[in-house]
Parts: sequence; structure tokens; C-alpha cells
Amino acid sequence: MKSNQASTRTCLIVHELMMKMIMAVIQTDDVVTISDALVTAGYRVTRLATTGGWLRRENTTLLIGVEDRQANHVLRVIQHTCHRRTVHINLPATMPGSHESETLGVEVGGAAVFVFDVERYEHY
Repeated sequence: MKSNQASTRTCLIVHELMMKMIMAVIQTDDVVTISDALVTAGYRVTRLATTGGWLRRENTTLLIGVEDRQANHVLRVIQHTCHRRTVHINLPATMPGSHESETLGVEVGGAAVFVFDVERYEHY
């Protein structure tokens, strides 16, 4: 007796284009500006909430998959929308070498950008 199971058909699209995965770690304060700029330019952006850096502040990591020929344009958009700035933080008097509560200027912002070659891209 044969089983009457419905077969599942999966649509697999394998892209043979040369592609890059751009991963940009940015300050969460800049995420709306850069996301809007990238989407307006026609790119899809995936946002991941991350934390790190010396100040342990909230960051956002953006993942942008693009064709090889588009990578430099994405990098220019990131460069023009993420700017470094100085914030002032109060150091507690209990920190080593500190006699009183001090204010320290710390540079934040900008972007740490990584560009990876994509060996294979599949879309289901």
C-alpha cells in the first residue's frame, strides 16, 4: 500500500553573482539616519542590537548584502552618514588614579565596517 503524502516543493534560487556582505557596527544614535540613507539608495538592511566598546553602550550592527559592484557605494553612504563626536562622561572618584569625580571626553560614533566575500547566496 502506497503512502499518499503531499510532496513539498522548495524553490531554491542560487545566485552566481560576485557578492559582498558588509557588516557595520554603529552607535544606535546613528541607526535611523544611516538606515534611511541606505534604504533610500535601494539597499536592504538587517539591524541587530549589539553592545560593546569601552563604554559598554548599545550599538547596532547592520548587515547589508550587495553585489560586488555596489560595495563601494554602500561604504560611501556609511562614511557620509556616520560621524565621530566627543561625549563627556563622569568618572567616579573610586577609579584608580582619580582623586575626585572627573569628566573625561571620549570619542564615539563613526562606524567599524567589515567587508566579506560571499561564497554562495541562496534565497528560499
